[in-house]
Amino acid sequence: MDVLAKGVVIGIGATVLMDLWAILLWKAFGQSRPNWAPVGRWFYHLKNGIVFHDDIGKAEPYGQERALGWIGHYAVGIVYGVILALIVGPAWFAAPTFLPAWILGIVTVGAGWFLLQPGLGIGIAASKTPAPGKVRVLNLVSHTVFALGLYGTALLLL
Repeated sequence: MDVLAKGVVIGIGATVLMDLWAILLWKAFGQSRPNWAPVGRWFYHLKNGIVFHDDIGKAEPYGQERALGWIGHYAVGIVYGVILALIVGPAWFAAPTFLPAWILGIVTVGAGWFLLQPGLGIGIAASKTPAPGKVRVLNLVSHTVFALGLYGTALLLL
């Protein structure tokens, strides 16, 4: 399997692990589950050149926004997996280590904090939410879980 295909596989594996983590948080701790509909609405409005919304809930709805949100969630996970694969190359896949995956996982939090969350109208790094500190910690932990998924899936490919 070439490096690009391995990047796709580790991106899917990491996104699945991140989703399983969200289910664990929901079942064990009552943390609300991710709602991908607003993200789908955000992706839908990108076609019109609208990146930032005051409140995504007030933007024109799209009938398939939940599905588009899920597709976008997995597409972004795949892109991150491919980016890691292209950065680390075939040598990393022969002997995966956690650190490069974790660095990418933490760096990608920035896309959420500085693009997606302001795009949804919840401010930079969720600053307009009732508990921005909690959201930030959950983002960092979730992206660490994503990194574990990148690393773990690469180990499975050995």
